[in-house]
Amino acid sequence: MSLPPAVQIREANAHLAALHGRVAELERRLAAAERTVRGQAESLIRKDGELRLALRELGAAKDREIAVLEEKLLSSEEDTQKLLNVIQEKDDLIVQLTHRSRLLAKICRSRPLLDNLLAYMAEGEQLGAIPGIQSQSNSPIHDGSEETNCLTSQISNSKDFSLSEDDMDDQDLDKTLFGTTV
Repeated sequence: MSLPPAVQIREANAHLAALHGRVAELERRLAAAERTVRGQAESLIRKDGELRLALRELGAAKDREIAVLEEKLLSSEEDTQKLLNVIQEKDDLIVQLTHRSRLLAKICRSRPLLDNLLAYMAEGEQLGAIPGIQSQSNSPIHDGSEETNCLTSQISNSKDFSLSEDDMDDQDLDKTLFGTTV
C-alpha cells in the first residue's frame, strides 16, 4: 500500500482541525443554550411557585370575603324578618285603630242624641221626687226596675232612636270592644 501524498495528508489534517474547531464551537453554543434553557426553566419554576402562592392567597381572600358576605346576608335576613314582624304588628294596630276610629265616628254622630238624653235626665233630676210617693231606693231588696219614670219600651221602639244598618252590623263588635253588654 502506498502512502497518500503529503498534500492530501495536509488537507485531511486541515479538514480534521476545522471539524474539531466546528465541534468545539457547537459544544460551546450547546453549553450556552443549556445554561439559557436551565435559567429559563428555573425562572419559570420560580414564577410558577409565585403564581401558585398568589393564587392560593387570592382564593383565601375570596373565601374570607364570601364568609363576610354570608354573615352580612344572614344579618340582613334577620333584620328583614324583624322588620316584617314590626310591619305585621303595625298592620294589626292599624286594623284595631281603624275599628276604633269607626266606632268613635259613630259615637260622634250619636252625640246630639246623647246630649238630648243627658239634658232630659238632668231635667228629670231637677224635678225631684213626687210629693206623697215614697222612694224604695233605700230598700235592700230594691232591684231598680220599679223606679223608672220613663217607658223603656217606648224608647227602644221609638223612631227617634233608631240604629242604622251599619250600627246594627257592628253592634256586637262595639259591645265586645268596650267590654259592655248594653
